Amino acid sequence: MATPYLFSHSLPFILLLPLLCSFMVTVFAANFYQDFDITWGDGRGKILNNGQLLTLTLDKASGSGFQSQNHYLFGKIDMQIKLVPGNSAGTVTAYYLRSEGSSWDELDFEFLGNLSGDPYIVHTNVYTQGKGDREQQFYLWFDPTADFHTYSVLWNPQHTVFYVDGTPLREFKNLESIGVKYPKNQPMKISSSLWNADDWATRGGLIKTDWSKAPFTASYRNFNDDQACIWSSGSSSCNSKSKSNGTSFLLSQELDSSSQQRLQWVQKNYMIYNYCTDTKRFPQGLPPECTVVKKS
Repeated sequence: MATPYLFSHSLPFILLLPLLCSFMVTVFAANFYQDFDITWGDGRGKILNNGQLLTLTLDKASGSGFQSQNHYLFGKIDMQIKLVPGNSAGTVTAYYLRSEGSSWDELDFEFLGNLSGDPYIVHTNVYTQGKGDREQQFYLWFDPTADFHTYSVLWNPQHTVFYVDGTPLREFKNLESIGVKYPKNQPMKISSSLWNADDWATRGGLIKTDWSKAPFTASYRNFNDDQACIWSSGSSSCNSKSKSNGTSFLLSQELDSSSQQRLQWVQKNYMIYNYCTDTKRFPQGLPPECTVVKKS
């Protein structure tokens, strides 16, 4: 398989801008000790560098994971992640927001490892009230293991957008008007985990984890929830006068023409699976949101 890393398609300058900005802007990082708890892994998850770096490790005995101390209901959340380098086949690094209970909402990034030199697959999904089956998958236009890159979710009452380095990968719109459930009432925590999924992750489970390459490590830094609404005791921080750093704008923000152009570019050149075109999977007809997307 040819590797579609950076510039396998010439990268338009409009797409390069957010990538350049991510390197030029000084980031005031939050502290992982204050914002997250290591939730499993028996010491395989570590907070380092005075709270500025978090690492998750996977070996043959166990993976590891962490979870935010706060719940969120809308806003924009950023995390810089450097994925497992080298032969990562069989491993999955999941980074997502999820609510509690049996009818949960969930917004997923899952990074499916691969043989050294082959690209990661970025798997996205949206669950509403316990129902998912809305997968879209992409390759990236860079090597996500060589350095940190920013993975963001913008979630507001109008739509949810998944971003990489400021470039939108995917948009899920609020289409309650045609009966499509939308995640808008359940506060969610941020979670991440590194685990072994060699029964399905790499080429449908054909490529197994090479444990001679273990331990596998993913690294996290520069978490930013400054523009997110923290939910606590039945109220939102976005209702507070002190929460004024652009959050009210984000809660009504739509994609502008430049962002729509970048989204279309990514989906044309790097999308490798879209549930909205999988007619074999939905013989009774595609989900209603897919029809709206096709018409738009």
